[in-house]
Amino acid sequence: MMEFLRSRRTYRRFAQRAVAPEILTEAVDAARIASCGANRQTVRYCIVESPAAVAAVQPLVHWAAYLPREQGTPQPDEQPTAFIAILQDDRLPGANDVDIGLALGSLTAAAWAHGVGSCIMGAIDRPALTKLLGLPEGLRLCYMVALGYPTHESHLVEIQDGSVKYYLDENRNYCVPKRGMEEILIKTL
Repeated sequence: MMEFLRSRRTYRRFAQRAVAPEILTEAVDAARIASCGANRQTVRYCIVESPAAVAAVQPLVHWAAYLPREQGTPQPDEQPTAFIAILQDDRLPGANDVDIGLALGSLTAAAWAHGVGSCIMGAIDRPALTKLLGLPEGLRLCYMVALGYPTHESHLVEIQDGSVKYYLDENRNYCVPKRGMEEILIKTL
């Protein structure tokens, strides 16, 4: 399980091969059954899989804030082949970010079990995407998740000089600094 979690990183460059619809719906199903506060189930989803819809979403999301645009933004032949919009149903009581986080973890893990990489995106044009997706009143767009078959590696590295900023190595693979256990585990009683 730990090796699976270490390899389920963020991916930002993808093969131009469609993700099967059943994998996308399985990822949403995994999110649907994730734990949530008081079993409120306030998170909703919208799958974007047609090439035209995916192309329309692409200019409305922003990639890899720590990298220069030319390095962090996928080229036309590297873009995701699907997106899943993560929505909060504000018409229901108890909507919260914790439930969204749990759902995102399950969704991206279910996709990765099929070799489908993902990138959870919060830097998005919410008004334009809400209009594009035709979302009804009361459903608030929180995140877009880009999905596809990765064409690069993404691996964990030790933090250097206190920086948590990810970077590309000489092969354009992502290096993701993580704090060590000795720093994050404060105490065991």
